[in-house]
Amino acid sequence: MNIIVNILAMTVPFSVALLLASIGEMFNQRSGVFNLGCEGIMAMGAFIGMLIPFSIGGGGAVADGWNYLGLLLAAVIGALMGLFFGVIVVTFRAPQGIAGIGLQMFGVGTAGTLFRHFVGGTQSIPGLPSNPIPLLSKIPVIGEIFFSHNIIVYLAFLFVPVAWYILMKTSWGLEVRAVGTYPRAADSMGINVNRIRYEALAVGGALAGLAGAYLSVCQIKMFSDDLIAGRGFIAVALVYFGHWKPVRIMLGALLFSFTQTIQYNVQGLGINIPYEFFVMLPYVVVIVVLAFTSRNQTTSPAALGKPFNREIRT
Repeated sequence: MNIIVNILAMTVPFSVALLLASIGEMFNQRSGVFNLGCEGIMAMGAFIGMLIPFSIGGGGAVADGWNYLGLLLAAVIGALMGLFFGVIVVTFRAPQGIAGIGLQMFGVGTAGTLFRHFVGGTQSIPGLPSNPIPLLSKIPVIGEIFFSHNIIVYLAFLFVPVAWYILMKTSWGLEVRAVGTYPRAADSMGINVNRIRYEALAVGGALAGLAGAYLSVCQIKMFSDDLIAGRGFIAVALVYFGHWKPVRIMLGALLFSFTQTIQYNVQGLGINIPYEFFVMLPYVVVIVVLAFTSRNQTTSPAALGKPFNREIRT
């Protein structure tokens, strides 16, 4: 029983980075832009997020305010990288897949280079402490699983219904869906297609940057070159798994994180199975789930991956 509770209690915080990055990528794709550079944005966010508390505290105890500043600056850097990606694929209409791979390589390489220059080697930081919710955290089993985490975990899950409301119930969300589905019709109605796509990329980049910073400041509490470990690509896959819907994306993030925490706990039991099998298990689960759920992708944005040029009718 204890190991089950432990797995579930780890699943919730482990899913936050994927959840934030996936919701951000959902806004990108809903606007018609496919961003494979999420991994690079997360890497830069992870570096910036830990650099602030590390530089000020020198790796020692620092006030939570510096951790929050690191998270905020990571989101800002992510938004700027999203806008930079927009210049390439929205303004200059470069192929989105190739440009995304380029952004991924740029982000990961730049983060690693700056880390070695300013930090030098692997260093830990105190990070954000847990903030158990009074009373609720005392509930047997449920309290440990859901109500004994840091504040970013709670905010991330609260953002799921907020993201749904923004996308489905606001005029900006309607414009995002319009330019991702029928950009020509949206343009004829006076909607600035490129502006909406830039805004969606800024939102998606900010969430990806925050997701990376969550890993370095709240979860791992350190930075390394392989910290992101493919989570950016998994986040892109989870958008397809969730059919571009926030709640389903959340469930996908929880599923991946559940298999990941099983990996950690089973290895700790000393079972005589090569550890590489457990390391690959979460990624195998994602591939299998995508294989079964990708048969019906009628909900995908019709203009996804297609550049818009109002001067040329297609």
